[in-house]
Amino acid sequence: MESLVSEIRSTAPETGQDSPEYVRMSYASALALRLRSGQFHRPFAFGGINLLLNYGDGCRSDCAYCGLARSRPGQYEEKSFIRVEWPLLPTEEVLSRLVQHADRLTRLCISMVTHPRAYRDTLDLTRRVREAVNVPLSILVAPPTLNRSRLQSLRDAGADMIGVGLDAVTEPLFRQLRTQVPAGGGLRWSNYQEILRLAREVFGPGKVNCHVLVGVGETDRQLVETFFNLTGRQILPYLFCFNPEPDSRLGTRPKSTVRRWRRIQLVKFLVDQGALTPEALEYDDLGNLTGLRSSPQGLAAAIDSGVPFLTNGCPAADGTLGCSRPYGSYRPSEPTRDFPYLPGPEETTRIRQELALDELLDGKAC
Repeated sequence: MESLVSEIRSTAPETGQDSPEYVRMSYASALALRLRSGQFHRPFAFGGINLLLNYGDGCRSDCAYCGLARSRPGQYEEKSFIRVEWPLLPTEEVLSRLVQHADRLTRLCISMVTHPRAYRDTLDLTRRVREAVNVPLSILVAPPTLNRSRLQSLRDAGADMIGVGLDAVTEPLFRQLRTQVPAGGGLRWSNYQEILRLAREVFGPGKVNCHVLVGVGETDRQLVETFFNLTGRQILPYLFCFNPEPDSRLGTRPKSTVRRWRRIQLVKFLVDQGALTPEALEYDDLGNLTGLRSSPQGLAAAIDSGVPFLTNGCPAADGTLGCSRPYGSYRPSEPTRDFPYLPGPEETTRIRQELALDELLDGKAC
């Protein structure tokens, strides 16, 4: 299959700290497993552990916004990912800590990178993790490394959900951010769409998610059209707020405003719930959201619940949020963008102010 990373090019020497014998782990996960010292600024139940493959020669892709991009200055092992540290640890030590803290775990996720050994090592890690603990396991995949049979093998090994980091919601934007790179580093929109389709066939409805970035050049209309497209196929859209990585090609691009982010969060939730139709939304000539026809009572209930503003992550076994990714979209010193816990009354009051829905509902409520 043309989209597979060539196994012939998998001859890069191992550094001694490559996957599958070593993995990187989000700093929040390392705190939860007592592999690093520190604490969250607000205590909350945290059991979503995120692992990342590691190779001495790094990820073969070069996405404009990614901290692991090949063109970003610095040694690969020193690069951050989603603006936080990802400590490198021996896999056996990680597995031991998973067993030790198994009663507190809610969801595990293995994130692939674009690399010739990524599929083989992800399959190995999936089997080892499932042998160690009985916790729901997701894989954030690198589509160039996969085909249908490989997706099936990952499911057979114990993965129950697949994530695809599409990020850019239109093909022109995808090409601009993810393919205009040195020879051999580009990704293909068609490959990502094909893996989304195949993953939906292999894993089933509600078991595939698609990561969508807000703030990298897309319009509100394009985002919302993507939400309707994905939910219509029973694929879960997961929102991520663009958070610029210093020295990346988008390192100086500002984040979207909090107002825009909150409105997109709310609209996506309503689309997820089947509470909106495309006709209920209005846009200006630039694709900015300008009107929303919806029940004021329904909107108030959604906002008061706090659920639209939670981190979009895979569920725990009981259906509640299993992967909460704290600080993925903001720094601890910045206003919370997506909550790893249900926001309380004071926070929902602030969210309501940030939304400024009167501007969208003026004369348009139903």
